[in-house]
Amino acid sequence: MAIKQRILIVDDDENIAELISLYLTKECFETKIVYDGESALAQLSSFKPNLILLDLMLPGIDGYQVCREIRKNNNTPIIMLSAKGETFDKVLGLELGADDYMIKPFETKELVARVKAVLRRYHLPQSQTNSGDASQIVEYPDLTINLGNYSVLYYGKNIEMPPKELELLYFLASSPNQVFTREQLLDNIWGYEYIGDTRTVDVHIKRIREKIKDHARWSIDTVWGIGYKFATK
Repeated sequence: MAIKQRILIVDDDENIAELISLYLTKECFETKIVYDGESALAQLSSFKPNLILLDLMLPGIDGYQVCREIRKNNNTPIIMLSAKGETFDKVLGLELGADDYMIKPFETKELVARVKAVLRRYHLPQSQTNSGDASQIVEYPDLTINLGNYSVLYYGKNIEMPPKELELLYFLASSPNQVFTREQLLDNIWGYEYIGDTRTVDVHIKRIREKIKDHARWSIDTVWGIGYKFATK
């Protein structure tokens, strides 16, 4: 019997939380509902969720702060839920480490689809977690990106990187010196299931650059007005 994946629902609106839980339970997920940020942080170690649905407007510490605390030492995927639809709010959420951002009110079926899409990216089949497939490895001086086991070695040290950041880095590095528009990167990395804007790409590039600095032999370059490329020298 397959083990159910666990979804932690963090929302102070009891009706919305119960509705989300109902739909996810029908899809064979195990759910737990909490109504504030402190409880959400407490459930990380006890419930051990595979994914967190995190409302922004919470009593006590808000969703942004909860996301910030989780990302200090935990890569559990997070989908933010908010009535705030401004670009600034979306970008801030992504910069803090959220994997997706949905605006209330939303269609419950779309939420379920996004949950499944994010979980697919985080939980690969066992056959894909081996490191032996050389076709999934891109190497440059002091940098090795392995899509087979989702690892990045930078100057010999393993760099913690969420799947979407790693996939974006791997995609660019697999085609050195080729310029990709933001739209092309969205389509290739996030796919048709993702409904977002091109700022998502900028946020992920920023997070990659914070972890991996430009090298004398290679760099992640911005091509102004177009997009990005992995440049070799």
